[in-house]
Amino acid sequence: MKVILLQDIKSLGKKDQIVNVSDGYANNYLIPRKLALPATDANLKTLENKKRAADAKAAKELEEAKQLAKKIEGKQFVIKAKTGDSGKLFGAISNKDVADAIKEATGVEIDRKKIVMNEPIKQLGTFELEVKVHLGVSARFNVSIQEE
Repeated sequence: MKVILLQDIKSLGKKDQIVNVSDGYANNYLIPRKLALPATDANLKTLENKKRAADAKAAKELEEAKQLAKKIEGKQFVIKAKTGDSGKLFGAISNKDVADAIKEATGVEIDRKKIVMNEPIKQLGTFELEVKVHLGVSARFNVSIQEE
C-alpha cells in the first residue's frame, strides 16, 4: 500500500515522501497514529498543491533576500561613538549597533544575528562586514566608526 508520510520516520523516509509499505503496517500503525495518509488521488493532489505553495514561498523569500542584499551591498554606514583621549572607544560596537545603523540609514530591519562579526569593534576606523541575508545570499558593506 502506498502512503504519504506526515512526519519523518527513521526507517521509512522523510515528511511528504510517498512510500510503499505493507497493508497491515499502514492500516494498523501508520494511519491510526497519524504518521501517514493513504496515497489516494485527493491526498496526492493536496500534497502537490502544498509542495507548489512551499516552492513559491521559497522563491519569493529568495527574491526578497536578493533585493535586500542589493540595498546594502557596497554601502557605508556611519556609527558615532564616544571615545577617550587615546582614540579608544568607551565600550564596543556590537552587531546590534550595526543593525541599528543599517535600519536608520535604509529603513531596512536586519536581524543582528545575521551580521557576521568576528569580535565587537573597539576602535575608530572603517571596517568591512558581511550580512548573511538568506541561504547563499550575502552582502558586504563598510561601517565607519567615528568620534562623537
